[in-house]
Amino acid sequence: MADSGIQFFNRYTGEVETEVVYGESWLRFILFNPFGKLALHAVAKRAWFSRWYGWRMNSRGSAARVRPFIERYGIAEEEHVKAADAFTSFNDFFYRKLKPEARPVDSAADSVVFPADGRHLGFAKASEVGGVFVKGQKFDLGQLLGDEQLAERFADGAAVFSRLCPVDYHRFHFPVVGVPKDARLINGPLYSVNPLALRNRLAILWENKRFITEIETEQLGRVLMVEIGATNVGSVNHTFVPTRPVEKGEEKGYFAFGGSATFTIFEPGRVRLAEDLLEQSAQQRELYAHVGDCMGGILDSELREW
Repeated sequence: MADSGIQFFNRYTGEVETEVVYGESWLRFILFNPFGKLALHAVAKRAWFSRWYGWRMNSRGSAARVRPFIERYGIAEEEHVKAADAFTSFNDFFYRKLKPEARPVDSAADSVVFPADGRHLGFAKASEVGGVFVKGQKFDLGQLLGDEQLAERFADGAAVFSRLCPVDYHRFHFPVVGVPKDARLINGPLYSVNPLALRNRLAILWENKRFITEIETEQLGRVLMVEIGATNVGSVNHTFVPTRPVEKGEEKGYFAFGGSATFTIFEPGRVRLAEDLLEQSAQQRELYAHVGDCMGGILDSELREW
């Protein structure tokens, strides 16, 4: 990532682009200004602050923000189920639904797909996440999952970190076919998960409020999905039904207002991540891709390395 801004590789344009950060001046203030850091710990990370902000974004008056937001950030309005003027609040727009044809799901039987629109980092081993953000920061998978035995099982498996910006489509979906268990809540504060924040302190990932869902599959064993809340994300809303089989690309839930993130973690030897994802991640650069697009391929049992 360049010092001049947060850069990512756009799978669709084939270009390296610089992210337009929503609320960047405020984010830099709370991360790098001594008074801002006080505000972060006293107010911004608190659940009540996100609930208050969420209440504002649920008010009917907030609907006036929708059209200017679409125009400022160049959001593709034609993909939405609702027209811009039909949203009853900004949050109604924020967790909007898209037309099915706007996000086709990769149909290959041996593929796994991205769970969300966003900027993605891929790791051949989940235990190697830390070095992409800042060398020397150790990633703690056991803390993230709240279960050391589970962490040991998945430590050498492929993992994908998907970061959703406020401008993104904010519903998240299943990357595989399978049967999901109940989502397990681990409570915590709500720090920003922007790269500027993670460079400062990677521990945000396993301190923030998060939900963990285990998915039982025929081809991949168990797959883990982790939804991580962040500043101004007062709620992670699940729409799936535990123990009911799901299809690849089926909706799992949505985030209310704010930036947020997901982790998808596989058992060792099960998945080979897409080459462009691995290539960009090796350069400490995120890959922008849509939900439903190919994230990797299922390895044949003969090729698995145990």
